Amino acid sequence: MNDYVIETIGLTKQFGGQFGVSNLGLHVPREKIYGLLGRNGAGKTTTMRMLLNLVRPTSGTILLFGDDYRKQQDKIYRKIGSIIETSGFYGNLTGYENLKILAQLRGQHRKDSINHALEVVGLHSETKKIFSKYSLGMKQRLGIAAAIMHEPELLILDEPINGLDPIGIHEIRKFLLSLCRERGTTIFISSHVLSEIELLVDVIGVMHEGQLVEEVDMTQLRKRSRQYVEYAVSAVNTAALLLERQFNISDYTVCDDSIIRVYDCIDKRGDINKCFVSHDLTVTTVHVSEEKLEDYFSGLIGGGGIG
Repeated sequence: MNDYVIETIGLTKQFGGQFGVSNLGLHVPREKIYGLLGRNGAGKTTTMRMLLNLVRPTSGTILLFGDDYRKQQDKIYRKIGSIIETSGFYGNLTGYENLKILAQLRGQHRKDSINHALEVVGLHSETKKIFSKYSLGMKQRLGIAAAIMHEPELLILDEPINGLDPIGIHEIRKFLLSLCRERGTTIFISSHVLSEIELLVDVIGVMHEGQLVEEVDMTQLRKRSRQYVEYAVSAVNTAALLLERQFNISDYTVCDDSIIRVYDCIDKRGDINKCFVSHDLTVTTVHVSEEKLEDYFSGLIGGGGIG
């Protein structure tokens, strides 16, 4: 069994003389949540439209479930649900009635598919409320319900939290995590909001100006954003020896001839400071900080952050 539900090799889309996407190599693991990050205009939506066969690539290869996307398209795309643009629902109909129309157009896979989808997204109790009365979060969830009615193995979502308030974002995040962890659905989600997406995903891909500049497991990435205590001392070599001998600390970094960052024993910074002073070190500052993912990604794409 292929480890990747989505894999692209050299995927490129050219619009006239401009590259919307250039030489893209994605690797989306099975039963994981993959976050495609980038500023607006980075190429995220074009990428998703190519994956869904809505836009024809200029060159490159797309593998879905290990197979070329152009082969057995009916079989492949039956296993995919998506939201790429705002879902077109009738405002004067209930969620159930809207989904019933979609089910009739698509062909249902199970008799209770509508009720099941509404229950999964938490809208099963809103049987009489019409779509125009839905909150933005409810509208987003109904869109997801439409995408999962046929119980897809892969869900492709373009900016599903865009415009939501914090409560709506929390609801969508909780739902998507449940869908992946409990039902084994692979989720490929795009966003330009790093602070929210980092709470959700297992793997991150960062796009900038049509190119993939980073693809990394979130566990590895979190190691790059650990809390640390920074000491400005008169002799870093002496400070390093004291950390190792007195506190058995080896997880530290000497930044320059006066700055040392300690990633271990954060709660013992008072004792460490006292130890430094008692060994005739001058400590000018003790600063607790945390490396921000925003700072890391700003470095990747040339400043300004993603959001």
